[in-house]
Amino acid sequence: MGCFLEAIELAHRVVEIASDKQASDIVLLDVRGAVSFADYFVLFSGQSERQISAIQDEILYSLKREGVLPHHREGSVDSGWLLLDYGDVIVHIFAPVERDYYQLDQLWSQAKPVVRIQ
Repeated sequence: MGCFLEAIELAHRVVEIASDKQASDIVLLDVRGAVSFADYFVLFSGQSERQISAIQDEILYSLKREGVLPHHREGSVDSGWLLLDYGDVIVHIFAPVERDYYQLDQLWSQAKPVVRIQ
């Protein structure tokens, strides 16, 4: 990878990209005290499959330009839940129904909120 971003910088970059693409209910959680596999979770919602796809595409494109590639990707736009694994930063992109169903915000309630944008 050409450029190296610290985990917190990467997480804030994802928040910025999601916000620019009009994602809703953006939450950045510090999960270092709650899980061993990541430092930060970024969760947010898109209002349509088209918006979810556009947000994911912009995150992948922008971070790739900065030399950062995901280690792993899961889900599909039509499933309502996409996951981008950047190692220390895990990005969860939801449709509103799936976000409400899985309630990851509550599941990881012991994590410290760093950013919350309604």
